[in-house]
Amino acid sequence: MRSAQRTSGSPGSPPPVPSPARDPELLRDVVLVGLAGGIVGVSFGAISVAGGLPVWVPVVMSLVVYAGSAQFSAVGVLLAGGGPLAAAATGLLLNTRLAAFSLAVAGILGRGWPSRLLGAHLVTDETVAFALAQQDPARRRAAFWLSGCALFALWNMGVLAGALAGTALGDTAVYGLDAAFPAVLAALVLPALREDASLRRAALPGAALALAVTPVVPAGVPVLLALAGLLLHRGDARPEGRPA
Repeated sequence: MRSAQRTSGSPGSPPPVPSPARDPELLRDVVLVGLAGGIVGVSFGAISVAGGLPVWVPVVMSLVVYAGSAQFSAVGVLLAGGGPLAAAATGLLLNTRLAAFSLAVAGILGRGWPSRLLGAHLVTDETVAFALAQQDPARRRAAFWLSGCALFALWNMGVLAGALAGTALGDTAVYGLDAAFPAVLAALVLPALREDASLRRAALPGAALALAVTPVVPAGVPVLLALAGLLLHRGDARPEGRPA
């Protein structure tokens, strides 16, 4: 009888809080983000092989580099006749933005080197936006790791499928696959923008700058320039766990 009472809790006690990793809404969003990544991965794999690259190139690049915009740009350089060094330099330039993103999520990766190294590999535009859209540290941590693992798995599966399909898919641009990630990112960040005026002050000028320079700079560079909006951010700088 006492054991049953300990299990069920005392009358009037609040129900146990479910783990964020089991939150149906969070899992639904993770699935949507992962599917979007897989769809764009199919496009990347098909474009690479249709342009003349062997199947192993996009597959290995996706496993080791794992950065969508950098991969598209590097493959574009290779298919245009550029050398491997030029392709690598293009990818590194586009990925410099991830240094700032990593600082934003450093506190939720964990303290051990294994978790930090793995977490650093999973830092993308999508996982950072997904994590920062959550309201508390536990949900941010769960959102980052769940979305990061789902994106990595589905992106690489999509790339492999697209590479094996090769030219059979035809021109992937006609399917509008490149719109999948922007749509998911917009859905993730809009709630945070509605609730936080300081985020709007940073995001809107950054987005306007990115749109203005898009016609005249290489793909991926507008994202870097949009980070200038961070200079206008005046968010709450209190460390996690410190009372207000």
